[in-house]
Amino acid sequence: MKNIFLLFVFSFFIIPISTGQEPWSLEDCIKYAFENNISIKQQVINTEYNSNILQQSKIGLAPNLNAGANHGWSFGRALDQTTYEYTERETIMSTNLNVNSSVTLFNGLQKLNTIKQNEFNLMASLQDLEKLKNDISLLIASAYLQILFNRELVNVSATQLETTQAQVDRTQKLVDAGSLAYGSLLEIKAQAASEELNVVNAENQLDISYLTLTQILDLDSVGDFEIIIPEFGDIATQDIFLTVGSVYRDATSRLPQIKSAEYQLASSQKGLDIAKGNRSPSLSLSGSFGTGYSDYRQRMVDPLAPVPEFEDYPFWDQISDNRNTSVGLGLSIPIFNGWMVNTGISNARLGVMISKLNLEAEKNNLYKDIQQAYADALAARKRYLSTQEALISMEESFKYTEHKFEVGLVNTVDYATEKNRLAATQSDLLQAKYDYIFKMKILDFYRGIQLSL
Repeated sequence: MKNIFLLFVFSFFIIPISTGQEPWSLEDCIKYAFENNISIKQQVINTEYNSNILQQSKIGLAPNLNAGANHGWSFGRALDQTTYEYTERETIMSTNLNVNSSVTLFNGLQKLNTIKQNEFNLMASLQDLEKLKNDISLLIASAYLQILFNRELVNVSATQLETTQAQVDRTQKLVDAGSLAYGSLLEIKAQAASEELNVVNAENQLDISYLTLTQILDLDSVGDFEIIIPEFGDIATQDIFLTVGSVYRDATSRLPQIKSAEYQLASSQKGLDIAKGNRSPSLSLSGSFGTGYSDYRQRMVDPLAPVPEFEDYPFWDQISDNRNTSVGLGLSIPIFNGWMVNTGISNARLGVMISKLNLEAEKNNLYKDIQQAYADALAARKRYLSTQEALISMEESFKYTEHKFEVGLVNTVDYATEKNRLAATQSDLLQAKYDYIFKMKILDFYRGIQLSL
């Protein structure tokens, strides 16, 4: 029964599974997240919102144009808007039409500075979108590598179980032949049971790591989701020839969080220019056209007749005759407005100072992150190399112990202890391997190298 279980473990984790879905590469996962992640979609909408604001500020330079119409009835004493005469106990039906337009000729360049500010806000929003994509890419890479680590851990656990199971079979034969005590068989079976549990725990961790990645991708379920298993080879053959300074220079020239902070600083500086523009006089040009109709109004038939005669004044004739046009220039000079202009300028200056500090903080945080990533990469490489050497020694030691166990020179407890030490070293090597890979991917990311395996 245990042999069947062992065969199932190896067939599931070593032999490729035929499924209806192609395995996903790291690039596939990142591309899918960019297209479907809700947080990215929200940031895209925010970017489109800023784009609309920019477009509106540009259109705001054009003159406005509005038209209006009014039709109403007046009862009793009322003013006839076409004759400007009051009527008594009359009902008047009137219609008024108007079109007006105005344009700002000068207002301290506030509109132009607003356009520039909105351009910087849009560019900052685009960089925020790129930063979000970078964060999700690193999160996916970490989850992807965790799956690879857990897969190898399952294989290691299964291999350990296979070795122990072979010793169980051998011990059973020796016990049946009377060469070993029954207690030795019980001890080796206990070791096998413990290693079966290790396999189950490793499988559970693998399932959880798959679940974690699918949740990051916002997939409905794990289903037959599988990933491509890359070949890493010897990952630490060469020293790390990078320096913190070179990585930092590359990062500051391309990372979106730095560019976003720079654009936000430029936006706040334009905000200061806008606030200063409130001190400037404002000059505007306006024009209007209007006309009207009143059913109370009558038209004189013959102005030269000795006795005036009146007739109905048709609608379209009144509309034509009552036309009026106006053009005007308006000048507004701010003198005192409750100190609001000065307060606005002071607050805008504070906004510039805050943006400068935010940019400096982003650069400082980036430098610290790169320092930490560089130190982590060096430490991970050293740990990997030392664990690699330790594993070689541990494998030789276990082979020696296993040989002594087979000839009866080592008891089951010592054999199990040595075997557990080997399993722990193998697990340490896997952890060091994928930790080093991830740390190097972070350094490559700061240098502008696309995430890939």
